[in-house]
Amino acid sequence: MKKFILIMVLSIISILLVACGGSDDKTSSEKENAEDKTYVVGVDNTYPPFEFEADGELVGIDIDLINAIAEDQGFKIKIEQMDFSGIIPSMQAGELDIGMGGMSITDERKETVDFSDPYFEAGISLVIADNNTEINSLEDLAGKKVVIKNGTVSAKFAEENKDKYNYEIVQVNDSTSMFQEVTNGTVDALMEDYPVISYAIAVSDLKFKIVGDRLTGDNYGISVLKGKNDELLEMIDKGLTNLKENGKYDEILNEYLD
Repeated sequence: MKKFILIMVLSIISILLVACGGSDDKTSSEKENAEDKTYVVGVDNTYPPFEFEADGELVGIDIDLINAIAEDQGFKIKIEQMDFSGIIPSMQAGELDIGMGGMSITDERKETVDFSDPYFEAGISLVIADNNTEINSLEDLAGKKVVIKNGTVSAKFAEENKDKYNYEIVQVNDSTSMFQEVTNGTVDALMEDYPVISYAIAVSDLKFKIVGDRLTGDNYGISVLKGKNDELLEMIDKGLTNLKENGKYDEILNEYLD
């Protein structure tokens, strides 16, 4: 009888050990799957110096930054290019995990997405043709036409202030079209993020000038769908912190802004 009980006890212990071993294997497998996951990043490829094409390759501050964060934190990414206005809707549709594109952190966007720590101080500038002597401030826009890019903070600012300053808004979907409107003289001014337009003027033949001080003081952040990707957002923030501490962040900025 004692021998029978001993055999039964040993059998139970063996079953428990196998079960525990199976649980450990599953946990290990889950970890490997997490490490192998590829996160899809949405960007606007007409937004230099943050995203743009050079010699057929997508480059820019945001591209280098998210690649460096992914490398630092050990995850993989895939870049998807689209109009800026489509980034958050694509995140809501489950087509993107991460949104960038020089995305300003705003209360309105926070209703839909969660943002990383800020990674760049931007702000909106008023821009005119360099031979324009009539416009020096928002007050000079009365009766004029202002072009903006849909879905941007500049577009929101322009809409909120058009009645106050009595100007007409022209909407386009990309920066190239916006610049062309001013170049052709079909509009009088444009509103754009300061670093973007400063870079565009510096490296191209655009005959533009920035007038007055920055109209806002926005910060850029990296976004994930609200309440759905806390672990991913934590990795992004940790990676961003590490890059700032080890000098890689400054190295990326200096490559495009110096």
